[in-house]
Amino acid sequence: MHVCDACHGESPKWQGQCPHCGAWNTLTAQIAPAAGRASATRRASLTPTGGASGLAEAMRATPEGSTRTGVGMGELDRVLGGGLVPGSVTLIGGEPGIGKSTLLLQVAQGIAGSPAVLYATGEESVDQVAMRARRLEGAFGHVQVVAQTDLDTILELTARIKPALLIVDSIQTMALASVPSAAGAVTQLRECTAALVRQAKSSATAVVIVGHVTKDGAIAGPRMLEHLVDTVLYFERDAGSRFRRVRAAKNRFGAAHELGFFLMQDNGLREVKNPAAIFLSRAPQPVIGSLVMVTRDGTRPLLVEVQGLVDASRLGAPRRVAQGIDAGRLAMVLAVLNRHGGIGLQEHDVFANVVGGLDIDEPAWDLPVALALASSLREFALPPDLVVFGELGLTGEVRPVTFGEERIREAAKLGYRRALVPEANVPRQAVEGIEVRGVARIEDAIRKVLG
Repeated sequence: MHVCDACHGESPKWQGQCPHCGAWNTLTAQIAPAAGRASATRRASLTPTGGASGLAEAMRATPEGSTRTGVGMGELDRVLGGGLVPGSVTLIGGEPGIGKSTLLLQVAQGIAGSPAVLYATGEESVDQVAMRARRLEGAFGHVQVVAQTDLDTILELTARIKPALLIVDSIQTMALASVPSAAGAVTQLRECTAALVRQAKSSATAVVIVGHVTKDGAIAGPRMLEHLVDTVLYFERDAGSRFRRVRAAKNRFGAAHELGFFLMQDNGLREVKNPAAIFLSRAPQPVIGSLVMVTRDGTRPLLVEVQGLVDASRLGAPRRVAQGIDAGRLAMVLAVLNRHGGIGLQEHDVFANVVGGLDIDEPAWDLPVALALASSLREFALPPDLVVFGELGLTGEVRPVTFGEERIREAAKLGYRRALVPEANVPRQAVEGIEVRGVARIEDAIRKVLG
């Protein structure tokens, strides 16, 4: 049969387009399993393992917060929602060489004092894993390592050792003997992941799976893998930077889109407990076109620097370049500036950038970017102790954003003394150490900041 890499739909013959999802050139030839074995597998998976349980009794037997296990890294615990949940399955992906194996070996080290941790590697030998562990300079007496690509052997070893954590590095190298296809094939990926999920749920062993990524940055294999697991993490970095980010794309036990920040050093990854230091590399004196805003990183406020540059266009069509923000929304901000703010940029090239490589996907950057561009056009440096956030409407109003008071308190904690925010986000009680001024329209904001 032929299986679609995108939707895992099956077709008896090869076609250029998948008849199920419409994707092109995604059908891959697979050997169909024997009817007897397939039906036996299906019957085994549907066989009930016990009676139903009362939900109220289970809630009383499991107090809130008592089932999580910290991994010894506060930033990763934050991304996971407070730690690893027994019986959970986590899939982490990242580009080659970014440090996935290093991170997970540090996770195995951080669960010291608990039952054993089993590290199953299909890409390295035990000696190679030992070399990395020696570089990390930690205690690994509770960690068991097995270099094996046969998932049946790993599952048998897991049932015998009963570890608190099973790490599989990586899922693309694993294979089940009952599945007649090569390791890394769509069928193998699906069945191996399903077997690990069954093992985790039946034994309360937390499982972390490493997955390869495609050139687009998505985890390789069918999207079904992300549906099978409980948590999906992406390990990211900027080219030429030592900083790393772990982003939660899915989390059944915590907030999605949470970010954790790390610094790669010779002896492993270290937490960045003040991420604002990455994004606030400002000059000591006021700079034209530079402004600090407060965005939301998952469940916490984060201060970042946004920059705007306006230059006279030498081409027929002015350029609009956006880094870290949506280019379409930037065009909307420029239209609002022209229509309601009295600042026309039709004959200027416009460049907007978020320092540090962070992507901001919330509308709170509208007002800061608009003021940064106005500052660049008028060649007026904004105060270095000013923070701004707010959403712009098409009619020129400055709309409130969520968690406004938390953002203001975070700015005050980091030493900023003035804040320009939407009128509806002004706190009812004054925040100590910072003067908060509210604005209702874009022209009011320009007048208060630029005069």
